[in-house]
Amino acid sequence: MAIARWNGTVIAESDNTVVVEGNHYFPIDSVNQQYLKPSETTSVCHWKGTASYYTLSVDGQENQDAAWYYTEPFEAAAQIKDHVAFWKGVDVTP
Repeated sequence: MAIARWNGTVIAESDNTVVVEGNHYFPIDSVNQQYLKPSETTSVCHWKGTASYYTLSVDGQENQDAAWYYTEPFEAAAQIKDHVAFWKGVDVTP
């Protein structure tokens, strides 16, 4: 079971993550939605497509753009559609 924690709080847990480029992508329904705030930030990956971001908000603290996802990934990355990955100090243990 992979678990994503930030500031001691479990943000996501799943035994069905998809690992791409060393990052665990959690199915969206395994993520505790109350900790996610939509962000305006986007970035582009040449083979995955356009990523959108969430800011984590836990106990009054925020971690800007610490989660990302691909709403419409390119075909080569279709397996990460409806999945969320984390960085910026989020501890992911497989």
